[in-house]
Amino acid sequence: MSQEEQPRVSQWETRKYVPKAGEPALPPQISQFANKTTDEVMEELNRLPFFMTKLDETDGEGGENIGVEALKSLAYDGEPDEIATNFKNQGNDCFKAKQYHNAIEYYNKALEVDCGVDDITKSLYLNRAACNLELKNYRKCVEDCKRVLTLDEKNVKACFRAGKAFFAIEKFEEAKQILTYGLSFSDSQDLTTLLSQVENKQKQIKDQLIKREKEEKEKQLKQAVLENSIKLRHYEIVRTKNPPEMLKSAKLTLEDPTDYQSQLIFPALVLYPTTDEFDFIAEISELTTPLEILEMVLNRPVEWFEGKHKNFHVKTLDCFMETTSGGLIKVGKKMELNQILLQESPKAPLFDNALKLFVVPKSDVAEWTSKWNKDIALQSRKQ
Repeated sequence: MSQEEQPRVSQWETRKYVPKAGEPALPPQISQFANKTTDEVMEELNRLPFFMTKLDETDGEGGENIGVEALKSLAYDGEPDEIATNFKNQGNDCFKAKQYHNAIEYYNKALEVDCGVDDITKSLYLNRAACNLELKNYRKCVEDCKRVLTLDEKNVKACFRAGKAFFAIEKFEEAKQILTYGLSFSDSQDLTTLLSQVENKQKQIKDQLIKREKEEKEKQLKQAVLENSIKLRHYEIVRTKNPPEMLKSAKLTLEDPTDYQSQLIFPALVLYPTTDEFDFIAEISELTTPLEILEMVLNRPVEWFEGKHKNFHVKTLDCFMETTSGGLIKVGKKMELNQILLQESPKAPLFDNALKLFVVPKSDVAEWTSKWNKDIALQSRKQ
């Protein structure tokens, strides 16, 4: 490497502390870093408790970090109640900082000390219950509150926190019991407010249940009325293997769902087999006539009646329906649909809850009917 290519070195990296006459030498703790890189120095410093940015329990050579172990032992230095109180205070600091998991760890350590002082033990369980409540560990919260009440049977906070936990998991009766118990020896507004919330929630759920049951009964009643109305009319409904998309959710309804004698309403599929087209009408009445259907679907611009639609006029069209045996019947254009559907022989059913009406120009009827295949028609139906 040429002189020009040599990396530049800062004068601060080359200069070293050299004590002059009368000046102190570097202490051994610092002199040991003299020939180490910055990263190596920082790693060494991190093993000194005062400089630690992360916990390092080693001495860098596979042994234990004596400084850290000494600090750990200090945590357990003192009487059991002092040690437990120290851990409790650290837990409280974590709780204030919303570090609930850490707070629980400190409370656990304090409880492990088993200091034998009920007031301290009670506050530890109570504080841990508060953490579990925040963390939505509701069952653990209840357990901690129970432990508190075994030490202090009239602890309002334990009753309140247990009540909140029961409320959160929808154990409403248990929540009411613990809150009512708390109010038996305290006039706490917190208990009163929470009890009111529990009771209101119970009432809301009960009202919703009553409403759903009423709606279900009404639905069942309407369905029964509908089914009976179809039976009384002797209408037949045929299901096909592959119904058109618009008929997959088609429904028969009564104009008045509670009166089987009111008009039956259903969709209509108007098919034009000679032009391979169709129209779909979402709702028609059983009292509608094929003529009214034709007038509805043929209400189009004049231009539509040119070309292949030149014979599509009310007077030049015939209407047909498919029968239960797979054949065809011609239907009168002025007959109401209920009269057609009521006929027993030949029987014209509804298909997939809808009217299926074939509309053919008179000039094409002979050719179209001659090509009709009953077997193919029957094969399309569900068995």
